[in-house]
Amino acid sequence: MRVIAGKARGTRLSSVKGLSTRPTGDRVKEALFNILGQKVAGSSFLDLFAGSGAIGLEALSRGAEQVIWVDADRACCAQIRKNLARTKLAGGTVYASDVFAALGRLEKQGQKFDIIFLDPPYNRGLAEKTISSLAHTALLKAGGIIIAEASKKEEAPPSVSKLCLEQVRTYGETALWFYRREGSQ
Repeated sequence: MRVIAGKARGTRLSSVKGLSTRPTGDRVKEALFNILGQKVAGSSFLDLFAGSGAIGLEALSRGAEQVIWVDADRACCAQIRKNLARTKLAGGTVYASDVFAALGRLEKQGQKFDIIFLDPPYNRGLAEKTISSLAHTALLKAGGIIIAEASKKEEAPPSVSKLCLEQVRTYGETALWFYRREGSQ
């Protein structure tokens, strides 16, 4: 696992040993950032169920202004901090917290994000539950996008409150779901 592009290109990243995390593969990561393109530069980026932090680190490397990682596993949070130090990138904050508690905390702080990425454990309904929670917050900026990584076996809901499914991309066993607010581009 490595940073694919940007300031920290080629930097090797580590993940927590064991089966509790499933790092996003380089192929999926590269496809995701090709789709996002220039939206990443200067953005505020939220990485939920962050694991090793690789997605947020890729965003920082590609010019995101701010990245916040959220993971309930303290070992994952420690690994994100190590990977952040390894890349020598600035602009990142790690929250060791349950994702749903963190969403409330971030909203109370007045945080808003251009891009929200979530990669919960597969096949537990957490992608849909998290999108539903996000739909009822003010965390997504106007014109912002939510991307969920899920198992291709999971069904992406066509709409969740005021969020509409824009597209689904499948890579092997992985699917990326892209949501925007209704009427938002």
